[in-house]
Amino acid sequence: QLVESGGGSVQAGGSLRLSCVVSGNIYSIYNMDWYRQAPGKEREMVASITRKGSASYADSVRGRFTISRDNAKNTVYLQMNSLKSEDTAVYYCHVEGNHGTYPWLSEFDSWGQGTQVTVSS
Repeated sequence: QLVESGGGSVQAGGSLRLSCVVSGNIYSIYNMDWYRQAPGKEREMVASITRKGSASYADSVRGRFTISRDNAKNTVYLQMNSLKSEDTAVYYCHVEGNHGTYPWLSEFDSWGQGTQVTVSS
């Protein structure tokens, strides 16, 4: 189960920090991603981070957003600075990994419920 938090309303130029906690009998987590979907638009990847901490970003957010993760807490964060009105969207975390007790593992591919981010100009 993925539980997101941290969304809200902010003025342009402001900051927000999103969190996504993965719960359950987690054995390992591969990449952790943040996606967003604005009204009338397709869902797009915003940022991704590998287990070792290598991050990648969409061109539209590079330099303003920072993705990070805490493997001990099974949590991924998205620090969003210098927010723009075009960042307004529902933000979703996406996680893939294994759950269960070794060697009886099964893969999972899960999405969070989404959290609304609204940036007013």
